[in-house]
Amino acid sequence: MSFLSPSLRLENLSTKPIMSLDHLPEEKRYNKNNIVAKWCAPINGKMYRIELEHGTTSGRRMIWVNGKEVLRRDWMFKLVGEDTFYIDQARCIIRVDPAPGFRYEYLLYIDGKSLDQYTDEQSKQYRLWVTTINGIQYRIMLDLDTLNLYINDELCQDTAEFVEGGTNTTVLHNDVEFILQTRSSGNKHSGIRHTLLANHVEIPEAKIQEIMQEPCSILST
Repeated sequence: MSFLSPSLRLENLSTKPIMSLDHLPEEKRYNKNNIVAKWCAPINGKMYRIELEHGTTSGRRMIWVNGKEVLRRDWMFKLVGEDTFYIDQARCIIRVDPAPGFRYEYLLYIDGKSLDQYTDEQSKQYRLWVTTINGIQYRIMLDLDTLNLYINDELCQDTAEFVEGGTNTTVLHNDVEFILQTRSSGNKHSGIRHTLLANHVEIPEAKIQEIMQEPCSILST
């Protein structure tokens, strides 16, 4: 005779590892205190925050992109190695290497390039401005190849007009008027000069290299 409740019989008990997070909603699984490395990278005109959770005791490895889980491995006995994932068709790899003193080094590669190489290329392909207006932060990116303009990761519908010496591209976003002025510098080495105005006030250009080193500065955490 069994004195166990029917719900406690062996055949009714869960066979999943007790450390699995499947039963928790995604917003509950994300814990900033568990993040060991994070990066910020522009991909196809949008800015992404990439974060890694590396549980050396739990064997869990999780990758988050803008707060969304994109990869999870539980019960990993090998604490070093590579994990591959994709962001907007860009192939990304996070590599975990051993470091002196029982520590670990975390490296990010995007489309086969180290973060330093990728950053250098992006600084040549994009222009970036960051500003706050009426308590709202705006991140404006210009793709120099396509001349597409992105505001907070959204492709803008803009209106361009020819003016003396170049063009003015106007975008209205949240009742804020952004005007991108494109002018010739008059110097073949300097090329085209881009200036961004928000409600007729010039916004200083941000350095992509500095922004990518400080992901929390432009992406909410």
